[in-house]
Amino acid sequence: MSSVAVLTQESFAEHRSGLKDVEITGRVPEDEAYIPTYLEAFPPLPDKGTPGEKTGEPAGAWSKIRPIKASVITQVFHVPLEERRYKDNSQFGEGEEAKVCLDIMQKTGAHIELSLAKDQGLSIMVTGKLDSVMKARKEIVAQLQTQASATVLIPKEHHRFVIGKNGEKLQELELKTATKIAIPRSDDPNANIRITGTKDGIEKARHEIQLISAEQDKRAVERLSFEKAFHPFIAGAYNQLVQEVSQETGARISIPPPSVPKDEIVITGEKEAVATAIARIRAIYEDKKRKTTTISVEVKKSQHKYIVGPKGNTLQEILENTGVSVEMPPLDSASETIILRGEPDKLGPALTQVYAKAKSVIVVEVIAPAWLHRFIIGKKGQNISRITQQLPKVHIEFTDGEECISLEGPTEEVEQAQAQLQEIIKDLMARMDYAEINIDHRFHRHLIGKNGANINRIKEQYKVSVRIPQDSEHCGLVRIEGDPQGVQLARKELMDMAQRMENERTKDLIIEHKFHRTIIGQKGEKIKEVRDKFPEVIIIFPDQQQKSDIVQLRGPKNEVEKCAKFLQKLIAELVESSFSISVPIHKQFHKNIIGKGGANIKKIREETNTKIDLPTENSNSEMIVITGKKSSCEAARDRILGMYYGCNSQCSSFFFSHTFSLDFSTLPGQPEGVWGCSHPLPCGGLRVGQGHHPRSCRGGGESQETTASMRDICFLSHQQVNNFSVELQAKPEYHKFLIGKGGANIRRVRDRTGARIIFPSPDEPEQEHITIMGKEEAVWLAQKELETLIQNLDDVIEDSMVVDPRHHRHFVCRRGQVLRELAEEYGGVAVSFPRTGTQSDNITLKGPRECVDAAKKRIQEIVQDLESQVNVEVLIPQRYHRAVMGPKGCKIQQITREHEVLIKFPDRDESQEPASPENGDTDLIPRKCDIIIVTGQAEKCELARAALLALVPVTIDVEVSYDLHRYIIGQKGAGIRKMMEDYEVNIWVPQPEQQSDIIKITGQVANVERAKQGLLERVKELQAEQEDRALRSYKVTLSVDPKYHPKIIGRKGAVISQIRKDYDVNVQFPDKGEEQQDVIVISGYERNANEARAAIVQLVAALQDMVSEDIRLDRRVHARIIGARGKAIRKLMEEFKVDIRFPQPGSEDPSKVTVTGLPENVDNATDHLLNLEEEYMLSVTETETMASYMKPPSKTMGTGGNDEDNKALAKGFVVRDAPWNAQGNKAPDMSSAEEFPTFGSGIAPKQTSAWGPKKC
Repeated sequence: MSSVAVLTQESFAEHRSGLKDVEITGRVPEDEAYIPTYLEAFPPLPDKGTPGEKTGEPAGAWSKIRPIKASVITQVFHVPLEERRYKDNSQFGEGEEAKVCLDIMQKTGAHIELSLAKDQGLSIMVTGKLDSVMKARKEIVAQLQTQASATVLIPKEHHRFVIGKNGEKLQELELKTATKIAIPRSDDPNANIRITGTKDGIEKARHEIQLISAEQDKRAVERLSFEKAFHPFIAGAYNQLVQEVSQETGARISIPPPSVPKDEIVITGEKEAVATAIARIRAIYEDKKRKTTTISVEVKKSQHKYIVGPKGNTLQEILENTGVSVEMPPLDSASETIILRGEPDKLGPALTQVYAKAKSVIVVEVIAPAWLHRFIIGKKGQNISRITQQLPKVHIEFTDGEECISLEGPTEEVEQAQAQLQEIIKDLMARMDYAEINIDHRFHRHLIGKNGANINRIKEQYKVSVRIPQDSEHCGLVRIEGDPQGVQLARKELMDMAQRMENERTKDLIIEHKFHRTIIGQKGEKIKEVRDKFPEVIIIFPDQQQKSDIVQLRGPKNEVEKCAKFLQKLIAELVESSFSISVPIHKQFHKNIIGKGGANIKKIREETNTKIDLPTENSNSEMIVITGKKSSCEAARDRILGMYYGCNSQCSSFFFSHTFSLDFSTLPGQPEGVWGCSHPLPCGGLRVGQGHHPRSCRGGGESQETTASMRDICFLSHQQVNNFSVELQAKPEYHKFLIGKGGANIRRVRDRTGARIIFPSPDEPEQEHITIMGKEEAVWLAQKELETLIQNLDDVIEDSMVVDPRHHRHFVCRRGQVLRELAEEYGGVAVSFPRTGTQSDNITLKGPRECVDAAKKRIQEIVQDLESQVNVEVLIPQRYHRAVMGPKGCKIQQITREHEVLIKFPDRDESQEPASPENGDTDLIPRKCDIIIVTGQAEKCELARAALLALVPVTIDVEVSYDLHRYIIGQKGAGIRKMMEDYEVNIWVPQPEQQSDIIKITGQVANVERAKQGLLERVKELQAEQEDRALRSYKVTLSVDPKYHPKIIGRKGAVISQIRKDYDVNVQFPDKGEEQQDVIVISGYERNANEARAAIVQLVAALQDMVSEDIRLDRRVHARIIGARGKAIRKLMEEFKVDIRFPQPGSEDPSKVTVTGLPENVDNATDHLLNLEEEYMLSVTETETMASYMKPPSKTMGTGGNDEDNKALAKGFVVRDAPWNAQGNKAPDMSSAEEFPTFGSGIAPKQTSAWGPKKC
């Protein structure tokens, strides 16, 4: 037999540390029976070596070298088959195990390799840094190996030592043992620590935890209770005494501070040290208790802090100097009594020191006006810092709004500081003054000016300080402080500025937005001229994006009026010069109108002073637009038409300047409906072009046919002359006023003039153009009337009317919705209501005259409607208000919209609501918080009242058996919650301890009835389930010998599961600890239970007919009979219908095999097993024989052999003084299957080759 010693780095270092240098000669012992020592056979590696160093030691001796610890380590561990979590090897390397390993590699950075052994165990090799390997190992064990759990009990106070600082000890322990350790919380009475992991890891963790607990058992914790008054004596001055005791004994002593109301002193440490410390402390306590007495003195509460001193140093100083403890009352106590405790002869000196400390600091108050404080302090604290630098122990405190200045410090220094402050105050009072003026806070920002320009100028000019309150304070008091003369001058200037601002007026001018840019001019040049002309007037134009027409003027009243007139005159000129006429000219003649180099059009522009715009070449338009004054535009139009008529004298063409549409179907010989660009007429080749105006007729010479055609066209022209059209511009918001109510205004214009007026539809891009069509004279008359109406609308007026203040809220509520509607409907009229709290009934309307009149009329209609409204009170108890409102007030909003009423709920009253009958009984004393007010028309208020009362919830009682309540509630209240959501009610189920059968349902009447029906249906379902449950609870028992229980259960519960499934029953086997181990309980429907019982009885009867026979099979063939993963033995058991049991490892008779089944089957199976044994033993014998020849001869054996030599040969290679022969160690047994397991599941034979039997 050969021995193999496997040494790890740790065990090697341990063995090497206890060895001395041994001289190795390297020669073979002369005596062949000589057994070499372990060090001779396996010389240790050198500990250290220096390159190039020569030594006189023999060649066999190694010098010592320093071991180098590798940064990357490798660990290999094995997971047996029975502990593997994933046992499916059909896809090894691709299943869950591979996914888990990849995930762990990504998390930890370690490299993991898996391999599968013959015994289907899992070998895992982890490579990487030490930390990574430890973390990976923990994750692998947790995820790939089945987990067990165990508990270890240690004292609760030792848990924190297992956890360690910040949990570091616990984390280290979990990594080291690859387990999960759960420690109960400090408030949990359970002291058991639960360990989860593999069996080995649990044992390691349990051992480590017990070691930590055992170490802590050596320490002791003692708690002593002494009167709080003696703690200072035990601690000593500045804790010197307790520190000395702690250093001498080594114990840790914790004394609570004076502010903590505890008298317990905690001592921790080694038991002997704690005992010594306790003795010392008790001795001090007994001595002081016997010798000390107390005296009480009264000292002002304000002086206590000087006796205590900073951080209690003064008390410690008194204790150190006199040995007397000074007990102070708590800060929150009104007591002024101080107790001195100490030896009688030392109380006098201590009392003297207490009084000295109490009087060492005084507090003095100096009176000075509050407004003078900042001057006393000085700029950046210069004045006050001079005093504090001279007298550093004096503390000076100023309080805002108070006239007292507090001085605190030593008596002499405080008196000096007081004298200096009084001198400063006297000097300031002589040369300083202040004044207060009341200016409306609206003007404060104007007083300050842009970036404080105005107020800074006043401050610098008059050498004063001006204090203006913040806008948020809404205070008008302005305070001026400084030199008396400067104060008066600054006051006068500020009052003048305020008076000027009070005289300011703000006026709004309505100027069309399109003229704003023209008034402002390029780079603001034109508006700058206006501002220079009226420097005191501020002109504010609206933002370009707002597209508002309101321009605001602010300044002195007279100047504002002058500026307004000037701007109105400027606007009138702009309006006059913005008159435009469109002239239709055929596109091909535009170049003739323009002339060479634009000479013609330029001449017309200069002579008529107009703006003439021609369409671009790629435009389809033929209109030439002339803009300017009306007379100038008409003159330019005539000039252009004159050029147009005579532009082509060579063509026989006739042009008609009027805008008309010719009806060619009326011409002789022309079919109806003909309408095209040009039509051949029976007039000698003459063609009539019908496109854009003017119309033209062209032909060859002047034949009779041409003359006749011209006559016909002129006739049509005369008939269609009333199609003359003009476009007029007006703001879209004016259109409704031009049309009038029901079209009255526009109908009146049509009746008087006979012209047709067309307003643009909403989808047209040009909303400002109004088209007038008809005879030319009628068109001009209609245009004139419409321009007059538009001018009246442009004339902005400001009017007022009286509206009762109680109706103001209706107009301004809901963010001014009514006012916005008025502005949209009546041409942007602005309606201003007085401020809240002014009690004024006058409102202002600003806008075009007709718009203002119409808006006034509409406001009067609204006021009349409001005055006709009534208030109806609806009595609904306050507790139902939330239900009536609905989520986010949706129910109330719906009633308000449907009935056009206003509903106001009262303020909530938090006082206790009186007990009242349910379901809206009216025998109650109404409270103010129960009354809901509905405002609106009488009929609609009644409808709203009925709708509100319909929303009042009612409560009904439904009797449901107490036993069914928990089923109605459902898991975590899911059932009752679903019913409340489905029926929109609240369902109240009584508490279990009440054992009441009444369930209350609260909600609207209809919903409550639906909920009641639903609840009763649910009760019927539960009662049916209860009856079914009672039927299923029928039980029957059966007595069966426990030895048959595994057979009834079957492999992995297959047999009993089939019985349960077939008969729909529950079969319960007795637990291990029960007394009646033979009783099986079957529960279910009565019929099913009896049938299942009969099936089990039949199965037991078949089992009783079976016999068991023990046979002996050589243990060396067991593994081959069982086969890989038991495949072969299962096949045998299925073939012979028997059960074959092999002995467990370590059993007394390892060759005993038990065969169970019917007698005939058992005999057949036994014969087959014996045949297999005989067959397999031939192979085993052959393998052992070959193995005996494969052993190498020992160097220590001679050529002649005898029994002793053979015995020595059988021993193999033997060494003396080996590590495993030391006391407490044991050499490994190579024949043991536990220490050297084989790849198969069986136990390897003693002499079997490592590679198994040879295959023929």
